[in-house]
Amino acid sequence: MNKYSLSALAAAGLLAGGLATSANAADLGGNCCADLEERIAELEATTARKGNRKVSLTVSGWVGQQVMFWDDGFESNTYVGDLGATLGSNVKFTGQATIVPGWTAGYVLHIEFINNDSLLLTQDYQQPGGWSRTIPLQSYWFIKSDHWGKLSVGRQSQASDNTAILVDGSGSLVPANWVAFDVNSFFIRESTTGLPIRTWGSIGGCTGGGAWGDCNGLTQNVVRYDTPTFAGFSASASWGEDDMWDVALRYAGEHHGFKVAVAAAYNEITGGGFPNTIAGGFDAPETQYFQIGAYLQHVATGLFIYGAYGDNELDDALTGDNFEAEQWYVKAGVRGKWNHLGATVLYGEYSNIDESTNVGFSSDFDLWGLGIVQEIDAAAMSLWISYRHLSYDDNVLGALGTSAEDFDYVKAGALINF
Repeated sequence: MNKYSLSALAAAGLLAGGLATSANAADLGGNCCADLEERIAELEATTARKGNRKVSLTVSGWVGQQVMFWDDGFESNTYVGDLGATLGSNVKFTGQATIVPGWTAGYVLHIEFINNDSLLLTQDYQQPGGWSRTIPLQSYWFIKSDHWGKLSVGRQSQASDNTAILVDGSGSLVPANWVAFDVNSFFIRESTTGLPIRTWGSIGGCTGGGAWGDCNGLTQNVVRYDTPTFAGFSASASWGEDDMWDVALRYAGEHHGFKVAVAAAYNEITGGGFPNTIAGGFDAPETQYFQIGAYLQHVATGLFIYGAYGDNELDDALTGDNFEAEQWYVKAGVRGKWNHLGATVLYGEYSNIDESTNVGFSSDFDLWGLGIVQEIDAAAMSLWISYRHLSYDDNVLGALGTSAEDFDYVKAGALINF
């Protein structure tokens, strides 16, 4: 992301607006100083300013939107929407100040702006709450030591949030990952009647936010600790409401012409009002979730492969039910700079989820897709177009002698950083 210094912006504004003004720019007498003072006052009135000179301020973020055509076997339509909560358009204010050499204190205020959340899109267009909302995605302070690591307190990504996803260095992470950002609230249709069976996003039984992969995928109020990086390795741990704890381990490096990144995390949730996937309601079954992701890219050719695995286990104290879901996701392709705009990424992807319970229910989900991403370096921008095919089956449908309709969709979108 491009970050701009406020002083540089002010200087640029003075040069553009105050000094390049034909006649008055060259006139060293008369009203030149009055004009300059007036222009400085205008800049001060219209420029974002810090509250003090001790703490830095950096403003960053992105704007992302996409158009999606879908077909569920009975109905088809085209929607314009956001990229989903945690990927939606946002602005982030960050900063820090030096306490003593080697020790800093800082803050992050991250606000997301949603006008049509893809996570809430349905065949009926939109669930309540899916339009025009502003979300405080992160708001926390931290103290950091060069030797002892970083302690953060407040609403933020917990240690296991997006762990397996973020190792993906292909440039196709936003349009192609293992979370049901695009189809979370769309329902699966029975093949003969078209009646809803369940939602696509409910497959996998995630609690703590997330759908399919990246369970425990929403920011939370937590206390988090991150170690410094040693020889490419780093670790994190966090605890938060209501009785969630997790740990994560990461590695990134380059060896013999290959970029390598690996990350794994484990989290438990033992209470607090998350939806109960097995029995319904909000009694929050005890959750144990393990995830691991790995990325490998050959630097010279741009060939890459990325994979992720997640295992989600729920134990329901009220019903005695036990639920387990395993997901595999793999994406492979090539990243190369074949035009003057920037890198082009071609990829194919596949994912599978197997669900089972101790009461005899089992299901199988498959996804495959293709896509292309074009980066535009001069605008800090990415454009994409992709296709996905989704299929689902379970033993209840099989016993009834019926099946579920497949779901197909094509999406095209863009994201621009600032």
